Amino acid sequence: MSQTVDRALSILPLLAEGPADLGQVADRLGVHKSTALRLLRTLHEHGLVYRQADQRYRLGARLFALAQEAVENLDVREIAHPHLVELNEKCGHTVHLAVHEENEVLYIDKVESRYPVRMYSRIGKPVAITVAAVAKLLLADLPEAERRTLAATLDYPRYTARSTPDATAFLAELAKVREQGWATDLGGHEESINCVAAPVRGADGRVVAAMSVSAPNVVVSAEELLTLLPLVRRTADAISREYSGSTPTKEA
Repeated sequence: MSQTVDRALSILPLLAEGPADLGQVADRLGVHKSTALRLLRTLHEHGLVYRQADQRYRLGARLFALAQEAVENLDVREIAHPHLVELNEKCGHTVHLAVHEENEVLYIDKVESRYPVRMYSRIGKPVAITVAAVAKLLLADLPEAERRTLAATLDYPRYTARSTPDATAFLAELAKVREQGWATDLGGHEESINCVAAPVRGADGRVVAAMSVSAPNVVVSAEELLTLLPLVRRTADAISREYSGSTPTKEA
């Protein structure tokens, strides 16, 4: 039975490449045409494949509907939270998760630092969009035209001497973040607070959330915090794999 399921599922990536006829499906599976036809008929009955007028098969609309429904029902916060807790236990610093919604970047989860000095941030509170590391990651993923339009509409408060001064500098920073795949806020919002962040991606590779580790200078220096970047990125990658349902790549 497991072999039958495996063969049936192997048809789907083949049809994702484009319509195929019965002979092509049978050849790819290494089975007789009668076996391939039984599998295709079963998938067709469930709406996962569709037989065209030219007798070739393509992916069915039901498959796309199921995928869309699954994505809509995913809760990135629920998936990410255990990973955020684990990261907090390893490093001891404040961990945040943020998303981009309706022109704002909002914290949707937070795990407090174990140290006495705490950060003033709340779940549901918008971040400082022009300087926050999580905001840079989320906005850097926007198409270039949207990035430029957004940059032109923002105000650029000078929270500190390191704050992003204007739209030109903001766009340059977003381009840098987009290329390197991670972001920092080193005293841009508060002189004494530093932050490193990494993106959480969906199955299509787009950034769906951003997570960060933040700490005050009195606890750890900016240089020391940056040494945590590999750990932060591994955590974000683990969340991304679970969110997108992908299988981890085995290490050699």
